[in-house]
Amino acid sequence: MTAETPINAEEHDGAGGKMPLLDHLIELRSRLLKSLIAIALAFGVCLYFAEPIFSVLVQPLVAAGQGKIIYTQLFEAFFVQIKVALFASMMIAFPVITNQLWKFVAPGLYRKEKRALLPFLFATPVLFTAGACLAYFVTVPVALKFLLGYQGDMGGIQQEALPSVANYLSFIMQFIMAFGIAFLLPIFLMLIERSGLVTREQLVSARRYMIVAAFAIAAVATPPDILSQFLLAVPLILLYELSLFAIWFTQRRRKTGAEEAPVEPLEEA
Repeated sequence: MTAETPINAEEHDGAGGKMPLLDHLIELRSRLLKSLIAIALAFGVCLYFAEPIFSVLVQPLVAAGQGKIIYTQLFEAFFVQIKVALFASMMIAFPVITNQLWKFVAPGLYRKEKRALLPFLFATPVLFTAGACLAYFVTVPVALKFLLGYQGDMGGIQQEALPSVANYLSFIMQFIMAFGIAFLLPIFLMLIERSGLVTREQLVSARRYMIVAAFAIAAVATPPDILSQFLLAVPLILLYELSLFAIWFTQRRRKTGAEEAPVEPLEEA
């Protein structure tokens, strides 16, 4: 670049200089420390309200007709409250964690790249919350009704479900996390398409493989009953189709914007 070549501040905003490795590590330590402080503060509050939080998590089980829950080890109930507080604190501190991650990455991005990534940053907690709500209000009650339906007389022996607090907590946390992460699929696919790693045509041609992968992911992320796996696999397939439509829509908008952009005349030599 010659001395006469102008530097476009619009393009080089935030990415004009290189930070030494030590400064990067110091910045990373600062962001991690702030994230850990947010988690610790949220954990302290959630530990105080661990019982009310668990009473909310246990409502689908109560609605399914189960009136008793047990613990088989003396320390099990105590550790359940710790897990509930940690789970809730991670949910509460999630916006702070993503904000710190953004502040660490943003200085190395061009302004155009920042504008492209900001919508995905705001959409991430919204989609995760939508997936968690679907699990809590729809999927978990349906799965519990199905699984608790095996109670009753079995060849002259009365079969009764007595779930432990630890097993139920693992059950509902697994559902909430699986559905929350699964609902981030559109963001992941749009990001890799935007970065040029894949094209929409490649994603369309991989549709049949995605259907198989959806059931494989559901088999790993949910309890081993077929209904639970089906309740996760179907939303994954629908989200994949939604991602294809969203990619098509954004491509169309980018193409329209490029056609409407004014073309600067070439300077005469």
